[in-house]
Amino acid sequence: MNGGAGSLLSEEVINLTRGPSGLGFNIVGGTDQRHISNDNCIYVSRIKAKGAAAIDGRLQEGDKILAVNGKDLINMLHKDAVDLFRNAGDSVSLKVQHRLLPQNGPSSHRADGEPGGIPLAVILVPGLVLAVTAVWAFLRYRQRV
Repeated sequence: MNGGAGSLLSEEVINLTRGPSGLGFNIVGGTDQRHISNDNCIYVSRIKAKGAAAIDGRLQEGDKILAVNGKDLINMLHKDAVDLFRNAGDSVSLKVQHRLLPQNGPSSHRADGEPGGIPLAVILVPGLVLAVTAVWAFLRYRQRV
């Protein structure tokens, strides 16, 4: 998520209104708790179902949060970033960086518990089992002939 080769990045300002369960997302990262090696930035780790961020729909898991209410988050301790979010008030302006191309397969833009597409493993695992079984049966048949 650091914007290396093969990725396109987009910045956006997202204004959220704090709901009963806060802003509705969790963060990771900071200078003391790096989420990505050699990267001190703060990232969205989880969007909570029915929270303010999920209802808005623009913030995504894996987004890099660059600023909160105009305050830069780069090179900030994780604890200080959490405090900044907690004390940001009811109307919060987030400057975020989205990654437009998935790094290793499809990315999830759903809130927890919402239905989505079929996971790749559901297709690949039965296919692999079938292929192994076919090879085993073929080898057994050749031993008998």
